[in-house]
Amino acid sequence: AEHFVMLFLVADGETILKGLQSIFQEQGMTESVHTWQDHGYLATYINKNGSFANLRIYPHGLVLLDLQSYDGDAQGKEVDSLLNKVEERMKELSQDSTERVKRLPPIVRGGAIDRYWPTADGRLVEYDIDKVVYDEDSPYQNIKILHSKQFGNILILSGDVNLAESDLAYTRAIMGSGKEDYSGKDVLILGGGDGGILCEIVKLKPKMVTMVEISFAKYMRKTCGDVLDNLKGDCYQVLIEDCIPVLKRYAKEGREFDYVINDLTAVPISTSPEEDSTWEFLRLILDLSMKVLKQDGKYFTQGNCVNLTEALSLYEEQLGRLYCPVEFSKEIVCVPSWVFYTVWKKAKP
Repeated sequence: AEHFVMLFLVADGETILKGLQSIFQEQGMTESVHTWQDHGYLATYINKNGSFANLRIYPHGLVLLDLQSYDGDAQGKEVDSLLNKVEERMKELSQDSTERVKRLPPIVRGGAIDRYWPTADGRLVEYDIDKVVYDEDSPYQNIKILHSKQFGNILILSGDVNLAESDLAYTRAIMGSGKEDYSGKDVLILGGGDGGILCEIVKLKPKMVTMVEISFAKYMRKTCGDVLDNLKGDCYQVLIEDCIPVLKRYAKEGREFDYVINDLTAVPISTSPEEDSTWEFLRLILDLSMKVLKQDGKYFTQGNCVNLTEALSLYEEQLGRLYCPVEFSKEIVCVPSWVFYTVWKKAKP
């Protein structure tokens, strides 16, 4: 089904109702009107083919028209013609009043491909998705790869939009925005299943990169190149394991890294009793990461959407509760606007 929505701010609801009545009657639509003394009008117009329109008129002057039709019931030109007539009539009826007209594009429901995905701060984005490349349930999460004409393949994990092939800005930001020298360094990547971070760091001649991930995103070639074709290379190894036991093992062994890059999902895939909440999980990852980080090392991670100020503040609170004192900086990068953190141990007195 498709939604066509128009918004108006005008006056005199009864005049609007009578003025629009003939337009819907010409379409052969049956009218039903509900009135409330203090709450305005609701008129519904139903067509024989199943399409219908809701016209809601509020006492303060707001008018909402929501037209729904099935793709096979009404041609786009006919729908546009109806909306054009309504818009023209509304302008005629409100010549002597202040008017704002807003016509929104259609929302397609029940399509073969879902184009609508929410942002972290609750806004709905319509992507130009034209095909489903991959859609499978792993033992841990649902993995989707959807192709966008603008952004290339997009990785979506359990409904959370993670990364598109065009998002090199994300990978650069979580690596320190080009300010770090990775040559000859030991690097630990937590997560990063799209392979983007590993691909970029390997180019910088590190001593060794260890990547720990439970599942990998196929079909993100523009992001990962061929680096995930093999689990071992001259300067990298990929461990298909849960990162928490690996971190505990490394901490027990006294192994340390120059850089730890946390590219895990923002929400834990699973938790054990010692990680009974998202914040407990995040703090556990932070504590374990600090234990395997050299004294002069750096820890990089994504924060969240820049609009989620409360969540970012709570995250920064966790940084003050670690087993060792740390300092941090943050950078806002448009991916769209996303916050990235750099964390390091405070210098010993």
